[in-house]
Amino acid sequence: MQLSSYLERINHPSRPSVDLAGLRSLHRAHVLAVPFENLEVQLGRPMGTAIAPIFDKIVGARRGGWCFEMNGVFGWALSELGFNVRRLSGGVMRHLVGAAADGNHLALRVELPEGPFMADVGFAHGPVEPFALRAGAFSSNGFGYALSRVDEDWWRLTDSVPGCGLSYDVNMGVGDEDLFARQCADLQVSAASPFVQNLVVQRHFDGGLTMLRGRVLKHIRGADVHETLVGSADELVDVLLREFDLDVPEAGGLWPKIVARHEELGLAG
Repeated sequence: MQLSSYLERINHPSRPSVDLAGLRSLHRAHVLAVPFENLEVQLGRPMGTAIAPIFDKIVGARRGGWCFEMNGVFGWALSELGFNVRRLSGGVMRHLVGAAADGNHLALRVELPEGPFMADVGFAHGPVEPFALRAGAFSSNGFGYALSRVDEDWWRLTDSVPGCGLSYDVNMGVGDEDLFARQCADLQVSAASPFVQNLVVQRHFDGGLTMLRGRVLKHIRGADVHETLVGSADELVDVLLREFDLDVPEAGGLWPKIVARHEELGLAG
């Protein structure tokens, strides 16, 4: 695994400085270049949390990934650069499902002279930049977010991205690697997993977000949402390449499943 190859993958022009400016530059570059996607889950290809295979997928094969992969390789890069970084256990929608969510999200804490910052390139519609670990509202890439303290150990990030409205809690203790591995495995096979239920691909662009959920493609800029419906397997493959720079022709084979899920949800089209 070469740091130079990772920097080239995210279109970062040079080795960043080991400070807040460097962290911001690297974080933004990754989020704009590498899409969040669950194609491996949909295609039935098992994934884990080991960094080397993740690097091969995201950097070597120029694919995207989900939180265990995105923050996994990003955390590795930060460590290689000399940042003080810690892997943290998060729980998406933990305020609704409780401890069952613990470890279903991997986030990163970076210690800087300015104080602790959260770095998270693996929360699909999360902030484009790292954010200070302090309570309050903030904006990123045209969208609103808020960070609040839940208790002595947990913090909560919420978003106001149109059509999303998710949150996750994150524990400031050392991340439980065994829990990450179990949640990573379960999210690939459980019928209750949203990653099993439907295709999910999205990526920030400068000033907005492109999102694909099954057949529904959305371009979101602030409060403005433009929605179109993918019409065929061939169009799906084209959308993945055109909108997300993902060359995955075998994704066309998912089309019957995607259409069935669309109809199951009672969506138009």
